[in-house]
Amino acid sequence: MHSYIVGGAVRDRLLGLPVQDRDWVVVGATPDELRALGYLPVGADFPVFLHPETKEEHALARTERKTAPGYRGFVFQASPEVTLEEDLQRRDLTINAIAEDAHGSLVDPWGGRRDLAQKLFRHVSPAFAEDPVRILRVARFAARFADFQVTPETNALMRTMVEAGEADALVPERVWREVSRGLMEAKPSRMFEVLRECGALERVLPEVARLFGVPQRADYHPEVDTGVHLMMVLDMAARLAAPLTVRYACLGHDLGKGTTPADILPRHLGHEERSVELARQMSERLRVDNACRALAEVTAREHGNVHRSGEFGAAAIVRLLERCDALRRPDRFGELLLACECDARGRLGLEDRAYPQRPRLLEALRLVQAVDATAIAAAATERGKRGPEIGQAIHVARVDALRGFEPGVPR
Repeated sequence: MHSYIVGGAVRDRLLGLPVQDRDWVVVGATPDELRALGYLPVGADFPVFLHPETKEEHALARTERKTAPGYRGFVFQASPEVTLEEDLQRRDLTINAIAEDAHGSLVDPWGGRRDLAQKLFRHVSPAFAEDPVRILRVARFAARFADFQVTPETNALMRTMVEAGEADALVPERVWREVSRGLMEAKPSRMFEVLRECGALERVLPEVARLFGVPQRADYHPEVDTGVHLMMVLDMAARLAAPLTVRYACLGHDLGKGTTPADILPRHLGHEERSVELARQMSERLRVDNACRALAEVTAREHGNVHRSGEFGAAAIVRLLERCDALRRPDRFGELLLACECDARGRLGLEDRAYPQRPRLLEALRLVQAVDATAIAAAATERGKRGPEIGQAIHVARVDALRGFEPGVPR
């Protein structure tokens, strides 16, 4: 029985990056032997065990055989006869197919160290084509290691997989898992670039794919192309260390521009309403969590108003706060403003300009929050007011709290 560290832990150590988790592969053992040594079985599909002391995952060396379309259609074989080289051969990329023994010696039968040095994503074997999730994984790795390139051979293989319908077999939860992880990497735009190059983007995220090549007004968007703008917005979200909710809201904020009638381009009248509906459809299809879904929809609907809010007086600002449910959900409103800043600065040549709308609206929210709505409601009730009249009294008090907010004048 021999144990080896494999996969990302070896790759990241060789790149000089922090190692988060270590995975092990065990050669020459049976499940019964591991259980006898105190390892705890946890694998549902194939033998995976937790080390009795470190709790790190140890998987028996295995081979796999494709039996049906999609990423679930596999039969695994794990036995003491499976070699380390056979186990490494079933992995996705050469840079993830390097093993390290207990003495620190590397086992690299597929040239992973060479590809790390040359900053290349290269598939290990033709078996790569059997699992469509690997397309998403390569794209996600591109977002993490932004200076790596997919080899022409691997890109061609991924394109062949897409054309064969393998990407259509991906289940929504797995697509969202990989996309959400890619959005949180250092350069999210690279994930979408790789997916576009192999044709997978229009299969898994057609709402995003149709943005590329659609023009918009150069006076607002010097980069012109709506798809290029979206990529700049996502990279700005990474630069500003935005959480996943904000990055997903950025992804969906302009989807409606992909459905603008050709005869009105480069204007995009009414794209906000279309963006809301398309963001909702995308969220439902991918089964996105509620926090991401809600922020994406309010951002799609209100980002133009937030951008224009420097021209708003007190009454218009209060209406904006109320539409965004900012008083009940101030944290979400803050995330909306961050998404809008990413949108405003995700434009060619405008990456470093100030976005005063964000601090101005946060200050407006602070002042409106100080209004005692409970006391106003009680006083209105004593005067015989009911329902909508009470709501109007509270609204008026909130407007009064912002009387110092003049259009275009930061407070």
